[in-house]
Amino acid sequence: MEKPKKQRRSKTFGALSVIGSLLLASAVLRITIGATSAIAREEPLKAPPDVQQVAAEPAATSLLSDEDIAPVLAALKARETRIAKREEAVAVRQKALEIAKSEIDQRMAALAAAEESLKATLSLAQTAAEDDIKKLTDVYATMKPKKAAALFEEMDPEFAAGFLGRMRPDAAAAILAGLNPQAAYTISVILAGRNANAPKN
Repeated sequence: MEKPKKQRRSKTFGALSVIGSLLLASAVLRITIGATSAIAREEPLKAPPDVQQVAAEPAATSLLSDEDIAPVLAALKARETRIAKREEAVAVRQKALEIAKSEIDQRMAALAAAEESLKATLSLAQTAAEDDIKKLTDVYATMKPKKAAALFEEMDPEFAAGFLGRMRPDAAAAILAGLNPQAAYTISVILAGRNANAPKN
């Protein structure tokens, strides 16, 4: 009686294994079919915008014709011409400035030379005038006081005071003594004023 029970159990277990295998296979099949249909229903993957743009650029570039490029080339050529003209104008101005600077330097050198020559001439003239005044003063100082006084009365008081101020005190005093009182007073006032303005030690 025990053998038939064992046989029944093994047959039942075998049948259950087969049914389970079939169910498992059916489930796997359904999952696979469902995933495939879901994938088929989804929209196709799109490339990122950058990739699309790069992919589209060769086509767009290839569509440009000579007529499309011609205005750009003409604008570039016009700009190059303008730049060349500006550079030429700058070079001309630079050359003009260099010439003007050279002329200014030459004129400044000529002015400096003329100034030195004028200084030398003025110095010579001043020395000559000083020498002439000194000689004339010596002449008046060596004259007889009475004759010198007659000449000094005819002179402008400022001029006469200039000569008397250069003379030795004794010669100047002798001439002043020979002048009329009014002339002597005027010349004395001028001499005193000059001495008053002289620097004191």
